[in-house]
Amino acid sequence: MAALKPEVRAFIVQELACFDTPSQIVESVQKEFKVQVTRQQVASHDPTKVAGKGLAQKWVDLFNRTRDRFLNEISDIPIANKAYRLRVLQRMSTTAEGMKNLGMTAQLLEQAAKEVGEAYSNKQKVEHTSPDGSMSPRPTTIRLVGVEPTNGKSG
Repeated sequence: MAALKPEVRAFIVQELACFDTPSQIVESVQKEFKVQVTRQQVASHDPTKVAGKGLAQKWVDLFNRTRDRFLNEISDIPIANKAYRLRVLQRMSTTAEGMKNLGMTAQLLEQAAKEVGEAYSNKQKVEHTSPDGSMSPRPTTIRLVGVEPTNGKSG
């Protein structure tokens, strides 16, 4: 097992902090750095696993900082942005239409409409004021309906 350069180790630690699997990271390292690593080498850089218990403190700190940032900052993830999703849907729709795949085009258009209309979001509009502009709650009105002695029966 050859020693890895610091930039490769940092890459592995950061990918692990973002919940990528060792198999995915092996492929990423090969593509990015042209370096062959094993899944076991990758796992040894994860301080949350037994294999990573001997990891140097600087890599543990990098892992923890990256994990905290990953969990708290979704703005860095392109697909979390509505404009990005719509742009991708536009490209997919254009491609599907060019291939004369009208069914797929219709589905993509529907998905884009849902994105714009926020049909898949959990947002709820809450009215914090009453119609007169005050913060007082609306009064409850109870309307009593009289009961006829025949109770709806003829006779």
